[in-house]
Amino acid sequence: MSAAPTVWPGADGAPVSCREKVKVLAENHAEAEQVLRDAFEDAILMGVDEAAMRRILAEMVAGLPSPKRR
Repeated sequence: MSAAPTVWPGADGAPVSCREKVKVLAENHAEAEQVLRDAFEDAILMGVDEAAMRRILAEMVAGLPSPKRR
């Protein structure tokens, strides 16, 4: 597993410094990584091309709507 970022940049460019927020962000990172890893491994084991699955996952993340734009 990859380590969560040590610095989470805020919208203003300054690092998020609230300990509770950093803790939640690190937990979310770990959970997201595990879900992505499971989906990736399942797809590869079912015969999906590895490069294609990486592209599909990247496109999924790129297509996530911003909660600020609703």
